[in-house]
Amino acid sequence: MRSQVNRQIVLAARPHGNPKESDFEIVERPVPVPGDGQVLVRNLLVSLDPFNRILMGNANSDQAPIELGETMFGFTVGVVERSDDPAFAVGDHVVGFTGTTGWQDYAVSDGSDLRVVDPDAVPLSAHLGVLGVTGLTAWVGLTEVLDPEPGGTLVVTAAAGAVGSAAAQLGKLRGHRVVGIAGGPEKTRHLLDDLGLDAAADHRAPDFAERLARAVPDGIDTVYENVGAALFPALVPHLNRGARIAVGGVMSQITRTGAFEGPDHLPDLLRAALYKTLTIRGFDVTEFYDRYPRFLAELTPAVVEGKLHHSAHVVEGLEAIPAAFPRMFTGQVAGKMIAEIG
Repeated sequence: MRSQVNRQIVLAARPHGNPKESDFEIVERPVPVPGDGQVLVRNLLVSLDPFNRILMGNANSDQAPIELGETMFGFTVGVVERSDDPAFAVGDHVVGFTGTTGWQDYAVSDGSDLRVVDPDAVPLSAHLGVLGVTGLTAWVGLTEVLDPEPGGTLVVTAAAGAVGSAAAQLGKLRGHRVVGIAGGPEKTRHLLDDLGLDAAADHRAPDFAERLARAVPDGIDTVYENVGAALFPALVPHLNRGARIAVGGVMSQITRTGAFEGPDHLPDLLRAALYKTLTIRGFDVTEFYDRYPRFLAELTPAVVEGKLHHSAHVVEGLEAIPAAFPRMFTGQVAGKMIAEIG
């Protein structure tokens, strides 16, 4: 074992609005000792996700927050250091896919939250992105919620983000015309040149409405929504009759603590829902963890064959996480945010 100290990032304060570095504290505790039937995992990679902000409290969510002083929740990739479980051998690379392995160097598990992976098959970071809960969230939205017929127009908001890029590329693999919406010329270039989408629109451009209209000349059949109130009203006039919308995230509203300030577009949405017979459905990805085998069977070959582009915004070191995580809420991060700690 490399160290007798387990560094953990714990919640030190509940944020108001965007998170801050001071909302976290790094503490050092003894490395946990596994008991009967348990394994000790040394984490190598830690996933940083918008959901972490929700768990910090004072967020626009019904999710119960973690307690102050508690180790931050987080999906990880690690290596087994000790094992009293025949399903796991010392040296196995494992994914902590339920988030209980957390933002720390070491974690003890009963094995129920671990999945063994081949470190030579795909980059380990992919297991926190397109082959992790991030990818599963995209897959559930397209498979269990939208299930659109190939050939229609799919619009993905926040398409340069971790979930959005996975959803957009999966849509392309399934034969849809995919339009991505992102902020800034570099992100829209990424959507076209790297992800191979059919069209892209920069929502920060002063002529965004015109760009969106040009990108969806035949209207919109399905939407994978990641943003929330900020962008969705612009899509409503272009929705075709019978359009379906999967709400996978509301990134623009996570840090909001009070009432929404801005134009009230609810009447327009309700009118469109009635006369265009829209279907709008949100979902909780944790209710679909049993779909992991189907999800991996479809996406793993695409990753191995290079048909799914997966980029990571890598942070070096556990100690860098408190300062890096808040940048996720400023539009500075594209792709999957991961900390390399081992």
